[in-house]
Amino acid sequence: MTFKALIVEKDNEGKTRASVQEIDESRLPEGDVTVAVEYSTLNYKDGLCLTTGGGLVKTYPHVPGIDFAGTVESSSDPRWKPGDKVVLTGWRVGEIWWGGYAQKARVKGDWLVPLPEGLTTRQAMAVGTAGLTSMLAVMALEDHGLKPGAGPVLVTGAAGGVGSVAVALLAALGHEVAAVTGRPEAEAYLRGLGASRIVPRAELSEPVKRPLESETWAGCVDAVGGVMLARVLGQLKYGASAAAVGLAGGAQLNTTVIPFLLRGVNLLGIDSVMQPYENRVRAWNRIARDLPMDKLEAMVQPATLADLPALGQAILKGQVKGRVVVDVNA
Repeated sequence: MTFKALIVEKDNEGKTRASVQEIDESRLPEGDVTVAVEYSTLNYKDGLCLTTGGGLVKTYPHVPGIDFAGTVESSSDPRWKPGDKVVLTGWRVGEIWWGGYAQKARVKGDWLVPLPEGLTTRQAMAVGTAGLTSMLAVMALEDHGLKPGAGPVLVTGAAGGVGSVAVALLAALGHEVAAVTGRPEAEAYLRGLGASRIVPRAELSEPVKRPLESETWAGCVDAVGGVMLARVLGQLKYGASAAAVGLAGGAQLNTTVIPFLLRGVNLLGIDSVMQPYENRVRAWNRIARDLPMDKLEAMVQPATLADLPALGQAILKGQVKGRVVVDVNA
């Protein structure tokens, strides 16, 4: 039996090319569970896997797609049975394991979580790894004392996938949200998600001049890293936390320990790839409960498998707003 998949191939000169092909089910990797994929999505990692490989893809030909949602078709894992609705994010699927840019995927049962009650597979992929990471970041900030009314919460890279969901989540939970963006045209979009203040990226893109600045932010979800995160650490209120979820602005963090020693701030690392099952389920259930579905729909850009090569290049250039939802059967 054949199915449609987006295959990335590498030629003898090291150049990659992605194309939609009909392939046989026998080419799927070994695994416990075969899923009929309904929707996938697009993340920064997917952009890398679709283009240069980014060091993430080890063997070719390859099927990218680090997220997918669909229905179990067959399973030798007793936890899953045909007809179960499931979601997969992370576990290096779509990187070193064939992923969700196909009508079928075969994976390990350990990597799946049940589709939360109240969410469709399409909505789950509007959330995807980006939204799951946002929820994990918000949960970490809450676990470290963040409460509504404590002051504005900063979201950097706010118009991107992680940032968009973080803005909508924090606003729905009753926080005052300040959204950082370098795209003035995104202001209406971000205010529609719940941001009460727009911070131009230029205001935070200068290197740290003083280790401590005015106490401004009650918390931060940071998708940028680099200079911006270093600057934000010196602007956090006493005892506040920044949840680091990305490095769009660079992996280096040139700062001092002064904010940690004199203001007791916390820098929280957020990983979504190897997150334990229990915490994944907790986060997905919070998403189903706390993320306004009308705000989620406002983020969605629909796409097909054929659209992905161009979108992969666009996301690497910071040109994708919100969340791309890929209908693999369209």
